[in-house]
Amino acid sequence: MRPNIVLFGDSITEQSFRSGGWGASLADTYSRKADVLVRGYGGYNSRWALFLLHHLFPLGSAKPPVAATIFFGANDAALLGRNSERQHVPVEEYKENLRKIVNHLKECSPTMLIVLITPPPIDEEGRMAYARYNKAFFEATYGEKAMTLPERTNEMAGVYARGCVELAEELGLRSVNLWSKMQETDGWQKQYLRDGLHLTPEGNAVVFQELVRVFNEAWLSAAEMPYDFPHHSEIDGNNPEKAFQQKCL
Repeated sequence: MRPNIVLFGDSITEQSFRSGGWGASLADTYSRKADVLVRGYGGYNSRWALFLLHHLFPLGSAKPPVAATIFFGANDAALLGRNSERQHVPVEEYKENLRKIVNHLKECSPTMLIVLITPPPIDEEGRMAYARYNKAFFEATYGEKAMTLPERTNEMAGVYARGCVELAEELGLRSVNLWSKMQETDGWQKQYLRDGLHLTPEGNAVVFQELVRVFNEAWLSAAEMPYDFPHHSEIDGNNPEKAFQQKCL
C-alpha cells in the first residue's frame, strides 16, 4: 500500500497541481511510490486551518500520512487597516497555530515527517499592478483604498517567515525558507511571482526543488523507495505470476 504525503496550506498549495505546479511535480517524482494529496484552501490563514485538523487528519487513522507540508502565513501576514485585514493573524498567534497543527500531526503519527514552509516574498508593485488590472472587482469589493495601498508588504512577510523558521528550529522540524530563498535571485519579483504573491512556474520549481532536497536529507528519498508493484522489466512474459507472488500473495 502506498504511503500518503499530504500538502496542507492556503491557495499556494491549492494551486500546486496546476500545470507546472510544485505539487504536481512532487506527485510525478513519487509516482508509484507515494500518493501526494493536496489539501490547500485559498484565502485561509493558520487560525482557520485549525478547524480542519480533525477532518483532514483524524486521530486513530489506520493510515496516517508518512509526511506533511504545512504552508501558511501569506494570508496571516495581511496588514490591518487594508483590504485583506480579515485574514490577518498576529505573528505570535501564527506561530502558536503552527505549533498546534504540528502537535496534532505528531499525535496522529509520531514518526511523520513534517516540513514547515514559510510564506513567499511579496512583490508590492506586482500586487498593486494586479489590483489595477482587476480595478472594477477590487474597488467594488474593497473600495478605493484597494487601489492606493498594498494589502501585504515584503517586510511583513519576512516577519512571519522568520517566525515560521524559529518555530521549526524550536520543535526540531525541517523547514523551507521560501522568503529568503527566492530573494537570492535577481529579478525574483517577476520571475517567481505572477501577481506579486502567487507563484509562476519558475516559482513553483523553487518550492519543488527545496522540498525534494529536504525530503532527500530526511528519509523520504523517492529514489530509495520501492515501487508499489514490480517494474515491468521484472515481469517474465512466460511466467508473470512469479513477479507478483511476493507483492500480491
